[in-house]
Amino acid sequence: MEKKKKIGFNIIKNDPTDGHKGFGKGSLSLENVSPVLIDVEEENAFIDIGAMHARSAVEKGIKFLPNKDEVPEGAKPYWLVWVTVDRREEGPFYAGVTACEMTVNREARRGYKSLPEHVNRMDKSLKRQIIVDHMDARSKKVLKDFLQTHNQEMWERSEPQLKADLAE
Repeated sequence: MEKKKKIGFNIIKNDPTDGHKGFGKGSLSLENVSPVLIDVEEENAFIDIGAMHARSAVEKGIKFLPNKDEVPEGAKPYWLVWVTVDRREEGPFYAGVTACEMTVNREARRGYKSLPEHVNRMDKSLKRQIIVDHMDARSKKVLKDFLQTHNQEMWERSEPQLKADLAE
């Protein structure tokens, strides 16, 4: 039997078309987006590039279920936040910030996440949208502190909506 050729999704750098209008036209550059994971219970935020391919330290070895109710009791809550950085004349700033819910039960090796939501939120972050209003207050504070600590100047140049949504 002949093996089917897989078409992989490549993360590319800089301008994918480099001026030409051929193959790769319309491809997205994920160069300026970073996945930030928030451990809600530990009140800790960290960047894990593995989350770009659903292979972060939190996600490894977990079978994700599409229904929250099917996950065994004791699942630990997390937020996956897509942070997109853009540049203005004054310098770089946090342009798109979108959050997705995720739970993980390490012992049962099961968890919940909505893959379509994760993909759509990454897309919205790339399109410079801010969607964090559904996060709990503690997690918002953790994210705000992380973004400020990571780069205070970028935080100061960011949109007022981001600051207002994370101030709640």
